[in-house]
Amino acid sequence: MRAGSDVLMWHTDLKPHASGDFSIAVVQANNHLEDQSQVFTSPFATYVGVYDGHGGPEASRFVNKHLFPFLHKFATEQGGLSADVIKRAFNATEEEFLHLVKQSFSLRPQIASVGSCCLVGAISNDVLYVANLGDSRAVLGKRVSEEKGNKVVAERLSTDHNVGVEEVRKEVKELHPDDSHIVVYTRGVWRIKGIIQVSRSIGDVYLKKPEYNRDPIFQQFGNPVPLKRPVITAEPSVLIRKIKPQDQFLIFASDGLWEQLSDEAAVNIVFKNPRAGIAKRLLRAALQEVARKREMRYGDIKKIGKGIRRHFHDDITVVVIYLDQHRGSRTNRMKQNATGCTAAPVDIYSFNADEGYEDLLQTIT
Repeated sequence: MRAGSDVLMWHTDLKPHASGDFSIAVVQANNHLEDQSQVFTSPFATYVGVYDGHGGPEASRFVNKHLFPFLHKFATEQGGLSADVIKRAFNATEEEFLHLVKQSFSLRPQIASVGSCCLVGAISNDVLYVANLGDSRAVLGKRVSEEKGNKVVAERLSTDHNVGVEEVRKEVKELHPDDSHIVVYTRGVWRIKGIIQVSRSIGDVYLKKPEYNRDPIFQQFGNPVPLKRPVITAEPSVLIRKIKPQDQFLIFASDGLWEQLSDEAAVNIVFKNPRAGIAKRLLRAALQEVARKREMRYGDIKKIGKGIRRHFHDDITVVVIYLDQHRGSRTNRMKQNATGCTAAPVDIYSFNADEGYEDLLQTIT
């Protein structure tokens, strides 16, 4: 569904999941949409995935196709979700993407420099699991004690693996004590080896496997970075917590949203507005902030085409998950039957996959 005159926006206003409702929205800024996202619902669990690609769309599209099946496979084998199941699924996805890179490297050497942040949420048996690589973010909106009135506060549930964060920068430096240039301030931000801001991802093989940097084919394609060992990792941070009665909703979003809105601002927008179309409302609030910073009108932002639009804002994906399992209504019991998978289009403007990527997959599978 297209939103008004903004042909680069797609949204689903409201759908049921086993313990509430959810809303999803995406706006495209790049020539090829590098954000991918999906929500899987069943009577027993709800899964959310937000995958923010960089260097191209291939890695985020790959994760979108492979991560949930691995999660399902390992959870079935182990009799349920756990931190180990989630880490195994992330690792298997990383290994499969590495296989893709090896198979296609001679034809498309740039595939070695494509990567994706990866944020996953899962709700099962009133337990919430949040796992992430990179700087997409999950934020909980929870009701505060009654004496403070009817308010909701924000609680961040994920770690931003971005060296712009001092703690992450320190972590990376401690892992590489023999490299005084492991983190460099360049082009206005901190970057690992002067190249990438995130310290964890799927893909980015040239920053994990030194042999790719030494390969003459890759050296012709880009600027090789001399590596002794990997400088980024695919090991996710995993949080597990019991869902509490005061927990109201979850916001999962790529960093394009959080560049424009604080955790608190986003939570207040969700709390104060109707459910239907809430993810789209968050997107619009972010774009209005982009317009304000540029001293433009919001309507003018919507007229800017993909590619050029990336100079104004990033691709943005937002998923809002309402948590109603403690409210015990007849409507909730009906939602137990909600089963299906909702995924944003691979590319908003064309509503189709990039043919080049599909051709690549066919040549190696």
